Amino acid sequence: MCGILSIFSTNHGISEESVKAGLDTLYHRGPDHQSFWMSNDKRVALGHTRLSIIDLNTGDQPISNSSNTVHLVANGEFYDFEEIRDDLIKKGHIFKTKSDSEIALHLYHEYGTSCLSHLRGEFAFCIWDSNNQQFFAARDRFGIKPLFYAQHNGKIYFASEIKALLSAGVPAIWDEDAYVSRAFFFRDRTLFKNIHQVPPGHFLIATNGGIRIIKYWDFDYCKTDKYTHSTDEKEIIEDIKEELNNSVKTRLRADVPVGVYLSGGIDSCAVIGMAAEHHNQPIDAFTISFDNKDYDETDLAREMADRVDAKFNSIAVNQLDLADNFSDAIWHSEALCLNSHGVAKYLLSKAVSEQGFKVVLTGEGSDEIFGGYSAFRSDMLLYNSENQDKTITQKLLNELKERNKVSSGLLLAVGKPENVEFINKMLGFEPAWLMPLAESIDRLKGLYNLSTRTNMGSLHPIHQFLSHTDVTNQIHGIEPVHASMYLLSKSALCNYVFPTLGDRMEMAHSLEGRLPLIDHKVVEKVTQLPVSLKIKGITEKYILREATKPYLIDKVYNREKHPFLAPPSILDPEDKLHQLVQDTLRGPLLKSLPFFDQRKIIKYLDDLPKLDNNMKIGAEALLMELLSLCMLQKHFH
Repeated sequence: MCGILSIFSTNHGISEESVKAGLDTLYHRGPDHQSFWMSNDKRVALGHTRLSIIDLNTGDQPISNSSNTVHLVANGEFYDFEEIRDDLIKKGHIFKTKSDSEIALHLYHEYGTSCLSHLRGEFAFCIWDSNNQQFFAARDRFGIKPLFYAQHNGKIYFASEIKALLSAGVPAIWDEDAYVSRAFFFRDRTLFKNIHQVPPGHFLIATNGGIRIIKYWDFDYCKTDKYTHSTDEKEIIEDIKEELNNSVKTRLRADVPVGVYLSGGIDSCAVIGMAAEHHNQPIDAFTISFDNKDYDETDLAREMADRVDAKFNSIAVNQLDLADNFSDAIWHSEALCLNSHGVAKYLLSKAVSEQGFKVVLTGEGSDEIFGGYSAFRSDMLLYNSENQDKTITQKLLNELKERNKVSSGLLLAVGKPENVEFINKMLGFEPAWLMPLAESIDRLKGLYNLSTRTNMGSLHPIHQFLSHTDVTNQIHGIEPVHASMYLLSKSALCNYVFPTLGDRMEMAHSLEGRLPLIDHKVVEKVTQLPVSLKIKGITEKYILREATKPYLIDKVYNREKHPFLAPPSILDPEDKLHQLVQDTLRGPLLKSLPFFDQRKIIKYLDDLPKLDNNMKIGAEALLMELLSLCMLQKHFH
């Protein structure tokens, strides 16, 4: 795991100072070594900050081939690299290191851009090919690892984090349209003007003639009429179990100690259960402990750790901790948060790093693939339950909402958003997870200033998102629940979960997160399974639950999804985090933002005590978004 910065100039030379400045900003991603390579004509620079995990002695980057015509910097992990390296050596390739990263260099030399189909893992990398005078940048299939790019003054900049682009010379300007249209969430844009992401499952080619972005992978859900049920369910469960075990075992490979993030949920419990099977000594488990029983999962996590003889570490996080570290966490994430859970992960990663760990296994990505969210269960009840009595359906929907009060307004809508009929026309149904987003868009509209409202496009942000989605090839013909999963994976997963809860919060403290439940070999099998093997009634993640049952305690196996959320600050006016919200939104930072009428926000704050608790929890997401916007304003503008 590392940080990368690359610059390709189509005109003037690149200054070493700009490269060094960008790399210095990425120090937290790679404190073990920093270096860069620059072409003789100073038109290409590749920089790298290293967190050494595999091949501790000789794995420094940038790496070049034997003829010095192909140069690489990479971030992340490439699994099964020993077998790939052995095969490439047989083909005549000469390796300079024993690191996993070097295989990407030689695979590119052997296969060109088709090298990506040979790679397994979480990665982002940049290659300069001097023979073809082209720059090649690629990102993993799911967007686990970040890769941003910007074009400015005849140069194309690439980096693991936006702040490195800014330090290297790209100006920090709010992209007001990307914010108002929610394109920073739904698509590959960011909150910064002219700064984009290389989309998940895509690569970018840059030459003097410009850039091209090309898709190399996407989710492939089986069409409804192509399901085959010839395989026995027990065989399917065993097959998924074997694939998951392989994924976990593969991600335990490291030359440094590996820990596991553990909650009371099935995802992390399954990971530690399988990891313990493949680990020759007690594994370290790390759990966040909240001082609110509705959000704390310490007892379940401890029981699970005891089951596998893991060393249990509980990290206490209270509202004062969240308030004190909110600003720093947002600086690292460069994104908006809807709950302070990202700050909690920031504090967890800090504690784990301070104990000397460089690698942790985590459970992120499972809900989007196996059908874990309450919104998917709602979709299942509404659109995938043939001939079910409407009264029974409504009863189950009400029960679902009652069970998920802690995530009210985040995963299930509180009311009915306005002007969203187009969703049904475009998709043939209304994904439940889009409804709370539509509600938040409605709330924000009421807080914008005149200039923002005047400049808003006529199309609804969700309409724009769906218009940029390949609905014909990716959505039509698949089950509604699968369509809902696909859309969430192309937006919230890569643009919210990974930066806010994953990579950025871990790498803030030089910690690599590995995600065995979203390995592409697992995903490609799971997407071909019918919805009925993912959600049964209102029981979520059925196939994952059954495949990992041997590794789980009964309480976890029988427990329904409990989303990882920090306790809301809004319920207690004396809460330190809520005081931070009140002080910031009533102060000069909010006023300096270009989007809002502060008088409207102050009135909104004044009216909060009148809301019932369900409505308050829904309002928490809006307040966290506004607070994180203010912190971005403080740090970058």
